Amino acid sequence: MAVSVLVAATAPAAATTPDPLAPYRGQEVSWGACPFKQRTGPAAQCARITVPRDWAAPSAGTDLQVAISRVPATGSRQGAILVNPGGPGGRGTSLAGALAGLEPKLNEHYDIVGMDPRGTGQEGGTDEGYVCRVPLGRLPQDDDLDARDRSASSIALHQRTPRVLAEACQSDALAPYITTWQTTHDMDLIRALLDDEKLNYLGFSYGTWLGAKYASLFPEQAGKMVLDSSVNFEGRLQAAFEAFPKIDQRQFDRVYAPWLARRFPEQLGKTAAEVRVKWERLRTFFKEKGVPPDVFDSVFVGNGSPRQWLTGALVLTKGAAALDGAAAAPAPAALRSDLDRASRAVFGRPADRLTAADVAADPPEPDYADVPGTRLAVACGDQPTRTASWYKLLSDLQGPAYPLFGWAYGLSEACGFWSDAPQHQLPTLSPRAAKNILVVQGEFDPQTGYEQAEAAARAAGIPMISVAESPFHGQYAVSGNSCVDDLVNGFYLGTGRPAATICPGVPLPGEHQVFPVPGPAGEPSRQAAPAPRDASSNVRERLQDDISAVNRGR
Repeated sequence: MAVSVLVAATAPAAATTPDPLAPYRGQEVSWGACPFKQRTGPAAQCARITVPRDWAAPSAGTDLQVAISRVPATGSRQGAILVNPGGPGGRGTSLAGALAGLEPKLNEHYDIVGMDPRGTGQEGGTDEGYVCRVPLGRLPQDDDLDARDRSASSIALHQRTPRVLAEACQSDALAPYITTWQTTHDMDLIRALLDDEKLNYLGFSYGTWLGAKYASLFPEQAGKMVLDSSVNFEGRLQAAFEAFPKIDQRQFDRVYAPWLARRFPEQLGKTAAEVRVKWERLRTFFKEKGVPPDVFDSVFVGNGSPRQWLTGALVLTKGAAALDGAAAAPAPAALRSDLDRASRAVFGRPADRLTAADVAADPPEPDYADVPGTRLAVACGDQPTRTASWYKLLSDLQGPAYPLFGWAYGLSEACGFWSDAPQHQLPTLSPRAAKNILVVQGEFDPQTGYEQAEAAARAAGIPMISVAESPFHGQYAVSGNSCVDDLVNGFYLGTGRPAATICPGVPLPGEHQVFPVPGPAGEPSRQAAPAPRDASSNVRERLQDDISAVNRGR
């Protein structure tokens, strides 16, 4: 009895440890007007939520802000679908309204929710996010860069830019916290603040990696997920970028060059082989006009949307007119309005007034003075990287086989100079998480290769909707393919996850039929009539171009 009394008298009261995550989970979400102008679709509401800088140590460091948007369900709500355009580094808050406008049946039952992931700032706002301050004086000043030049001086010059980029981005203290692991935890906080038990999801390109890793880390909270234009989320993220030379060359040779031959035979050649010869001549022509060969090549890299196709056609046809000393031939009637829109958007003038001199005077070059760092921090920081010497060897191997981008890619990859080790391991999918996932993939996508998506789907036991003959990046809602849209909407709206299906592609710009091309997908397993051009066509193409632009990997 005495011992019991002693213990009772001296034992301290039970201590309660504060939950470090309680302030984040308990915050109030204040929805209001968005800082960006909604170009199409219903207006979204926007908010900013507070997230810990490091979810592994939420009490340490300064908190971060993440911008989110919402288009509420117009009917009986079944939950929310979080959307992501990819990148890494693509902002998704304006994507919510655009998708809600294109897919009103989906929006009837789901809130469509966008997110500007950590590191990207806020779309339309003053917050620029994680930006790498790159000293211009350290960048190469040579205006004649050509990765086909394999001299030691040329290789050293090419490698200078990725080295400077990697060093500038790693010098920022925020870099270790801009990763997929951290962002998936932000996503789960969004789910909790929406008061939803499950997080449904639609991700394009890198967004497929992000969605798959969320499902891997939070299998109990993962709802229905569509991964469109997919990387191999069961393998290495960086492998998706390493495959760019192969898939770009395949798209150019098998689909783009034949299309150019059909649409512009008098200017560029009547066969794909003739187009490729003319392309080489124009590469030399523009070099003489002051356009570095690497910059000329880059116009055709990641050529994943109709606008990018049309931009390339403008560069080639205007160059051909100057090269051949002939008046520019009129554009095909079916393409005139599309070419004019592309010319105004890219070059700032109508297509009929655009000349080769205009193209040479204002090539689409990147500005490395102030570089958004999210792409590098994620791509190089999620997993262990290869070395710069490994990437140089990759360039040696890929160049002869894939000259469009094979010589340049391995010399331009900043991950080869990334020295920080990954902070967290990213698991693969469990069977439990994989059962509610659907993969969608275009056959000739030049930004995420068909084989990448196929390998991931096979490894995880997930059915894949393939789109035969499609050379573009992004399929659901943005390509006008009723086969894809019906299957994905059925999955979200309750008709069950479809079995593996090969949908037929849709006609290419300016054409009214699909030209079959041998490729890895095989023959379509169902038929569908080409989608008629309607009021939504321009909206879809603009959104597809936005998605492709944030995922070009350059």
